Amino acid sequence: MAPSHERPHPPPLSFKQAVKKVMKNEHESRAHQLFRAYPGHDRVGIQRDGVRDHPDEDTMPGIVSPGATGVIYCSDRAMANGFKYGDPAWANLGQGAPEVGPLPDAPSRPDTFTFPEDSFEYAPTTGIKDLREAVAKLYNETYRKGMSSQYAADNVCIVPGGRAGLSRVAAVIGDVYTGYQIPDYSAYSEMLGVFKRLVPIPTALKAANKYSMNLQQTKEDISNQGLQVILASNPRNPTGQAIKGDELKELVELSRGKTTVILDEFYSWYLYPEPGKENEFEFGECLSAAKYIDDVNKEHVVIIDGLTKNWRLPGFRVCWVMGPKPLITALSQSGSFLDGGANHPLQLAAIPLLDPDHVHKERIALQKHFLAKRDHVLNRLEKMKLKVSVPPIATFYIWLDLSDLPAPLDNGLTFFEELLKEKTICVPGIFFDLNPAHRRDLFASPCHHFVRLSFGPPLDQLDKGLDAIERVLSKANNEGMNGIGTDYPLSPTMRKIPEWAEEKGEEAEEAEAGLRSLVQKITGL
Repeated sequence: MAPSHERPHPPPLSFKQAVKKVMKNEHESRAHQLFRAYPGHDRVGIQRDGVRDHPDEDTMPGIVSPGATGVIYCSDRAMANGFKYGDPAWANLGQGAPEVGPLPDAPSRPDTFTFPEDSFEYAPTTGIKDLREAVAKLYNETYRKGMSSQYAADNVCIVPGGRAGLSRVAAVIGDVYTGYQIPDYSAYSEMLGVFKRLVPIPTALKAANKYSMNLQQTKEDISNQGLQVILASNPRNPTGQAIKGDELKELVELSRGKTTVILDEFYSWYLYPEPGKENEFEFGECLSAAKYIDDVNKEHVVIIDGLTKNWRLPGFRVCWVMGPKPLITALSQSGSFLDGGANHPLQLAAIPLLDPDHVHKERIALQKHFLAKRDHVLNRLEKMKLKVSVPPIATFYIWLDLSDLPAPLDNGLTFFEELLKEKTICVPGIFFDLNPAHRRDLFASPCHHFVRLSFGPPLDQLDKGLDAIERVLSKANNEGMNGIGTDYPLSPTMRKIPEWAEEKGEEAEEAEAGLRSLVQKITGL
């Protein structure tokens, strides 16, 4: 063996490698400390130095904070950085809603309504019959022409928003194993955590497979683990992918056994060609599991959709759940104690908007407009060398991988906090890691190195947000990591801050200097 002084030295670590070597867990990151300090974000059963991070978080006897969805948390953090709704200085690339203004070539929408006096009464918890019939007619004409089994009003329940629909469905599910995928819509995590009878069984989707659902694995899970419910968004939020054609047909076929398939189809109109394959796409396409159901009253398929995304009317809070008649009866019962039913006057206003001819024109205008925005955002990101490895072919979201950025910008929470300094909002990827009770260390999450960018807002807002991303990257390139990962203000809602987090916040500059000194020792620079 060669003497130690003759042994070759290992190559010096890069700054990025060195920072990663130093910053290995949540307690070394200010952005992660703030996340854990938020009510409901403590890890159940996890202790640090023998003491729970938030021992006094419950402010009332018996009251437990369920934690915030991504939108709520991001809005709260933005407000701590000076954000106010309607402030033109800010760009919101985190919003889960489309722009609501007029689109080129889209049919005009009425802006005044006359309501009969009886519409001021409560509506039935299943919704008014005329609207339920209009929903059934739209699905039959769009997806079920020539099929003997047709949807009727008894297969439709009107609900006050998509989350209300999910909550009603969750409330009528018994003690079952529920299969879901990671990443997926952030509100599922809270639903799976609050409704204790749903035992969550996750499956991680992979970028190498374009985040497609592994149906063979799902079948094995049904057989080996006894899954009785499968929950998924389709098209998928946040990855912008979709289950279509034979794959969707095969998924529906699983419902002919002992498994209920629940599909959130809120983005069913937001379909686009793959970049470079525009000639293979026909504007006006849409998707739904309804196309592949043989008998609407015997197959265990639940479809949730509404005016929120496709019709670009989130303020209406008029949505629906479709399925076999016994499901609708159960949903009516759960609605009577959960939400009381949807807005009666706006249910009446929604009926003409479901006319199939009107819908077809809306869909074409929407797809052309949002395709142009998608391509614009992808082009700008590519110029920043933030190339999206799996471009969205659906929804209005981009699942942006940050792992090639210098640490600590390479994790979603820190990137999010740095963008807030530039008056722009995105959503950290960890909110789409359906992780009920927040048990998993955030650094171990498969969504840790991602953020979700929305191209739902108008184009000028998109450019304002993209300009902010350019400034963050430019600062990192020109000034190094000085100041990045520090100087994040507390939110007023963070009323129970663990001592170690407070100390870290007060000594942020000193900690940053110590980190850089240690990195210099490791790298020899």
